[in-house]
Amino acid sequence: MRKERKRKPTIKDKCVDLLRRNPDISTSVLTQKLGCTPRHVQYIRNHYFRRGEGAVNPADVVSDTERFQYEEKIRELEKQLKDKRRKELTEEEIRQTILGLKNTGARMPDWIVNPGPSHGTAGVPTLFLSDWHWGETVDPDQVFGLNQFDLEIAHARAQRVVERTIDLLKNHMVSKDYPGLVLALGGDFISGDIHEELTATNDQPVMPVVLDLYGVLIWAIETLQKEFQRVFIPCVSGNHARITRKIQSKNRGFNNFDWLLYNLLEKHFEGNRSITFQITSGEDLQYKVYNHRYRLTHGDQFRGGDGIIGPLGPVTRGDFKKRTWATQVGLEYETLLLGHFHTFVAMDTIIQNGSLIGYNEFALRGNFKFSRPEQALWMTHPRRGITFRVPVQLEDREEAPDMAWVSIPREAVA
Repeated sequence: MRKERKRKPTIKDKCVDLLRRNPDISTSVLTQKLGCTPRHVQYIRNHYFRRGEGAVNPADVVSDTERFQYEEKIRELEKQLKDKRRKELTEEEIRQTILGLKNTGARMPDWIVNPGPSHGTAGVPTLFLSDWHWGETVDPDQVFGLNQFDLEIAHARAQRVVERTIDLLKNHMVSKDYPGLVLALGGDFISGDIHEELTATNDQPVMPVVLDLYGVLIWAIETLQKEFQRVFIPCVSGNHARITRKIQSKNRGFNNFDWLLYNLLEKHFEGNRSITFQITSGEDLQYKVYNHRYRLTHGDQFRGGDGIIGPLGPVTRGDFKKRTWATQVGLEYETLLLGHFHTFVAMDTIIQNGSLIGYNEFALRGNFKFSRPEQALWMTHPRRGITFRVPVQLEDREEAPDMAWVSIPREAVA
């Protein structure tokens, strides 16, 4: 006849036995003797010993032990859920709770949407700022002396882009009266730490760079508002300001110093009704000036190209795919605005911005087309759409010894 195997005492059995022998034994002593947690001991003390337990069904012992394990698992899952919810705060919760911004919703200023009499007006000017790479350094010895960049030079170029924009619009246009100015912010305003070489060679760490740039952008917006009275500022984030090593599709704005910078600027100008921000936590943003619809994006989603056509191929393909999708969902647009490639290109359907940093070691290593530091400026007319487009040059070229306004080769004269 087969002998029935004797059941091995469980932690619960041992604990109850010790409590019966000495009801005053402390939890810490039981913990040391049994090799379990204080919570486990307290659970056994409360649920078994104090209830005057007698004979216990062995099946119940296993069930109660499992129940304790399940309770521990539930607590852990509840903690994970709480952490997950904390990470997934919505954009409005962050803006209202943390930044203290009012829930006004994305609104377009009336002066942009509703065109006034078009006779005699040049339209609404747009200054496109992107790819400043604040904090990055460019060593002239490593780029054939074609460029140099650090925080001191960045400050000078930022001042120039504002002053030269005002000069172009106020002193070189027939009409000097504008309903306002659109200041499109296209991302990559800081160099960031996305590559080890940037972390090692940046002028300063990220946080001081962000604070320094914050002050510069406040000055730029205030100066432009004094000249043009009203300013509309649509904003998208770039890839350099991200805090993740790889580019992510989800929570693009929440993991990006560009987005934080935009919201801090909006908070700063919250009481100024003449300055309006439209900030997205996603990748693209759509707005219109008069009846002309713009799609603003940074441009890092466009990949490919070669040394002959440069980014024109991937940008054109990407624009085609965007327009196909936009038509399907009723978000058609006339002009795509992007930065990222540091080269000014102005077409009817695409405006690609230059940069503040200019040519750097990365561009030289990739044998990319040489480009000077410049930012895009154009005019949107109520009836004619885009009528005037020009790069705002941020560095003057060296003067040639012969400054005649026009010259003809001697052999070309009959």
